[in-house]
Amino acid sequence: GIGSSSDGKNRSLTAPHPPGQIKAVERAYEDADVSPATISLVEAHGTGTVVGDSAEITTLNEVFSSRTSEKQFAAVGSVKSMIGHTKTVAGMASVIKTAMALKNRVLPPTIGVEKPTSRFDFRESPFYVNTQTRPWIPDLGGHPRRAGVSSFGFGGTNFHMVMEEYTGSY
Repeated sequence: GIGSSSDGKNRSLTAPHPPGQIKAVERAYEDADVSPATISLVEAHGTGTVVGDSAEITTLNEVFSSRTSEKQFAAVGSVKSMIGHTKTVAGMASVIKTAMALKNRVLPPTIGVEKPTSRFDFRESPFYVNTQTRPWIPDLGGHPRRAGVSSFGFGGTNFHMVMEEYTGSY
């Protein structure tokens, strides 16, 4: 499923706007016809800026927490910790990383993070920052492994994609 939105008449061209991001995220889960509560990995846009990362985790927390009260069930990370910000292809790098994680059934690490920011209480959220490579254990709910991918861009363009592992035969 894919969702998109625009921040509309936000306060600036580069400042993120959670209400616009929330629309894109909610539209993606509606399009995929799955609940965010079934997602176990989120590949975040992860700008590495206080304002951008704070807006994004606020967005994700609002959408996921409105669907479940479960805590720390979804790993969150960003490919930018591995390859830097690749400007216009950052979203595609995130899709490739997530596709490979689903194929290999591995939760990829976010490197360079020893301790998440204290500006956000991960203990009380659906998310945790995955700092090491781990096997991606299937959820006991009986659904396939699922991931969300965010790409929030310049000028208020917001996209979120829901991906699911292939469970047929190769």
